[in-house]
Amino acid sequence: MTSSLDREDHIAKLRIHRPSVPDAEVYEVLAALDASGLVSEVEPLVAQSTGRNRTLTVRALFLGMWLAAARNSGTVTLTAVANLLFFGLSDKVREQLGISRYADHYRGFEAGYHVVRRLFHRIKSAVDPSPVPKNHRLDRELVARLFSEADLDELAGKHSLMVRVANRITVMSLLDAHPLLEGRWNGSVALDATVIGTYAKGMSANSPVTASDPDAGWYVRTAKHKDPLVTDAPPQERVKKRLYGYDACLVVARDPSHDGAPLPDGSANLGVVPSLIVAFSLDKPSHRPAEVALEALQHDPRYPRRYLAGDRLYPDEKPDKSQPPIRALGYQPVYDYAKDQLGVQAQFAGAELIEGNWYRPSMPQSLKDATKDLVVNKIDKQTWINRIRQHTIYPFLPKQRADAEGHRRMMCPAEANRGQCSLKPYTLGRGIHLPLIDLAPAPPAHPSPAPSAPSPSRPRPAPSSGSPSSTAPRNGSASTSGSATPSRA
Repeated sequence: MTSSLDREDHIAKLRIHRPSVPDAEVYEVLAALDASGLVSEVEPLVAQSTGRNRTLTVRALFLGMWLAAARNSGTVTLTAVANLLFFGLSDKVREQLGISRYADHYRGFEAGYHVVRRLFHRIKSAVDPSPVPKNHRLDRELVARLFSEADLDELAGKHSLMVRVANRITVMSLLDAHPLLEGRWNGSVALDATVIGTYAKGMSANSPVTASDPDAGWYVRTAKHKDPLVTDAPPQERVKKRLYGYDACLVVARDPSHDGAPLPDGSANLGVVPSLIVAFSLDKPSHRPAEVALEALQHDPRYPRRYLAGDRLYPDEKPDKSQPPIRALGYQPVYDYAKDQLGVQAQFAGAELIEGNWYRPSMPQSLKDATKDLVVNKIDKQTWINRIRQHTIYPFLPKQRADAEGHRRMMCPAEANRGQCSLKPYTLGRGIHLPLIDLAPAPPAHPSPAPSAPSPSRPRPAPSSGSPSSTAPRNGSASTSGSATPSRA
C-alpha cells in the first residue's frame, strides 16, 4: 500500500508542474463539446433519481479529459483530469461548472480524484458490451454460463453505443483539423487493423481459467500475414508475432492525390491532408473483421465518403457482410489481389470476370493475363500499363444507375457504342474509330443471363494512372463502380 508520505510527495510534484488553464480555452472546448453531441449522448446513461447529488457533471469530466489530452500529447489519465479540474481552473469557471472546491493537499486531491474516477467508471459500465467481470481470472465454465444467461440484444446495443461514444470523442480530437478536412479532404479513407496489447496475460486454450481480461484474444502474425505472396515459408518461421489483446480497425483519412509527405525543410504541408484517424472500432483479433470495419465506417455523417482502400484482409470477407454494406454507406472500395487471384476468375452469360471487372471473352489472352505476367516478371511495368489501357475496348458497361449497394445491369461494348460486333449487325459500319471486336474464342456461353450473377472473387488493383478500381459483392457481377449483371441487351 502506498504510504501517505509517498502520496504527499506525488501531489507536491503535481502542484509544482500544474498548468493554469485560461478561461478562453475552457469556453472554446465547452462550445465544441456542446456541438459534438457527446454530452447529450452520455448524460442519460448515468442519470440518477436517487442517492446523493453528483458533484461532477459529465460535461465537466469531458472538459477535463480534453484539457489533459492537450497537455500530455494525447495521453489521458484520471490523475491529470482531477489535477486540472479541481486545481487548474479559475474560481469563476469552477463556479459556473458546479465543480466542488477541495483543499490543495493529498487528502483533498484524493477526494477529487475519486469523484472523477467514480463518474468515469460509471460511464464505462454503461457502455460495456460484456457480461464478464474484469481484472479477475475466472473459471471458463462460469464465463460460459454468464454469456449464455446474458441478453444478447442488450449487449449488442451497448456495443453500438460504445463505438458511437468513442467515435464522438475521436471527432473531438480532430477539432483543430476540421478546417483542413472540410476544405481539402474528399472523403477517401483507408482501413487498417492494428493490434492493441492488454495488461492481462493471455492463457492457453487448455487453461481452466480465463485471462483477467477475458474479452480479449490472441493475435498471431505469420509470414503470410506480413507478405501474402509468401506461401512456402517453413512452418517454424511463419509465426512472427504473438500478442494477447484486441484488434482496432482504424479509419484513416487519406488524399488519393497526395501522399501527405512533409515539405523538403521537414515542415508540414498545410495544403495536404495528413493521415488522421477519423473513426475506429474494437474487437477480438480476427474475430469478425468485416463487421468491425462497418462499425468504424459509420462515423460522423458530416464527413464526405468516396474511395475506401484496404489490405487483403477485407476482400476475403463474405460479400454480404462487407461489399454491399460498404457501398450503401457511400464508399467505392479499392482492393488488391494475391498472385493466385489474378486473370480470369469466373464466367457468366459469356462475360469473364477478370480482377474485378466483367469483359468480353474475345479479349486477347495476353491482356487477360497482364497483371499475372507482371507478378511473375514476364513483362515490365510499362508493358503492363499499356495492356491495362487496352482493357478499355472490352469491358461490359453500365446499362443503368447503381442501386444503394452498387448493383446494376451491364451491357456489352458494342451495344454501348464502344465497338463493332458481327453478332449484332446493326453495330457494324459505325466508323473506323470503333474497333471491330474479334469473336474468338467463343460467343456467350449462355443464351440469356440469370437475374443475378455469380460473385467476383476479388477486385482489380488500381492502374498506375491513378484511376481507382473496386470490388463488387458476390450476389452480382463486378464493375468499376459496383456490382452488376451482364446483359446482352
